[in-house]
Amino acid sequence: MSLAFDRPTAAYVHIPFCRRRCFYCDFPISVVGDRPPIHDSFGSVAEYVEILCQEIAIAASSRENSPLTTVFFGGGTPSLLTVEQLAKILDTLDRHFSIAANAEISMEIDPGTFDLARLQGYRAAGINRVSLGAQSFQLDILQACGRTHTPAEIYAAVEMIHRVDLPNFSLDLISGLPYLTLERWQESLEKAIALSPTHLSIYDLTVEPGTSFDRWYKPGAAPLPTDEMTAQMYRLAQQTLTAAGYEHYEISNYGRSGYQCRHNRVYWENRSYQGFGMAAASYVNGQRFVRPRKRREYFEGVVELEKNGGAIACAVVSQEEMLLDTLMLGLRLADGLSLREVRSQFGDSPVERVLAALQPYLKTGWVELITDSEPRIKLTDPEGFLFSNVILSTLFEKLG
Repeated sequence: MSLAFDRPTAAYVHIPFCRRRCFYCDFPISVVGDRPPIHDSFGSVAEYVEILCQEIAIAASSRENSPLTTVFFGGGTPSLLTVEQLAKILDTLDRHFSIAANAEISMEIDPGTFDLARLQGYRAAGINRVSLGAQSFQLDILQACGRTHTPAEIYAAVEMIHRVDLPNFSLDLISGLPYLTLERWQESLEKAIALSPTHLSIYDLTVEPGTSFDRWYKPGAAPLPTDEMTAQMYRLAQQTLTAAGYEHYEISNYGRSGYQCRHNRVYWENRSYQGFGMAAASYVNGQRFVRPRKRREYFEGVVELEKNGGAIACAVVSQEEMLLDTLMLGLRLADGLSLREVRSQFGDSPVERVLAALQPYLKTGWVELITDSEPRIKLTDPEGFLFSNVILSTLFEKLG
């Protein structure tokens, strides 16, 4: 049976609030401004938390569940929550689903959005992994992206992380940003390494439709780096971070030994998961569903969910879609895909078609076929990862 039919043990919780919208962002968020939570503009945050907890309770009552082994608070900016609000959500998850004693409980946090007391409160509430959205160590580049923090606030945030004894912390950087050069990218990489995070996520800028960047810039044209320059940035990150002892375990992610993100591996291994909150996606019993992207529609949807006893319209994932998802997600991992497991789930014919479609890329050295005791296919690092979209497009064309 597919892992997609296992009871989900991973939960994503979407916190959609931000001080402002970054110029590259197309995420479903609500802007609350710079005022502290005691002001009325944050009343909407309290209301959202109440509705979110209702959704969690309704979802738990509508199906059989297993204890959660990973919980991930993403956004948005989850570090705009008060300690009490975060604790309320975690308590609701624990009461209705049960959180395993050794669960990985992650939270995205932004520099300048929390103080030491709040971080201590998050830690006491159960957070044991944080992901710090640094993005860049150059002030002018941060300002060009619409970020609200400064490089000094990155260092202050890391100091607080160490003070509250949070040894498992990740740091995010973005390549391909406006005005970013190879030399300045190297500087950001070195400054990130000097802070000794246990994990780094390195994302390449995508100019998404409808964003400010989409209105201002054309991809590959100044002040954005060229496509060749962003490819060089990818290679430089791979060389610099692996030389510093980080394992490049997924296209965009690096970790010290023992510090891979357990929650995100659920996605890449195409296992079942559940999402709570505005625009959150779930994959349960081979079915997918997504909550509304707008807050008022999400609130109304939770009311309807309660009326319907937790029933919701779902998209059933076909075997063909499941195969393509397994390939698309699994090939993101440095480990690649086990051909034995793919064959066990989908049969011999799809495996042979996959191998035939990948023949050109085996010759270019972008794909590697491992033929030891556990035969598998994997993308090579860094070139296979760099050209993953080309490889996946071919697979989708041949198999779709």
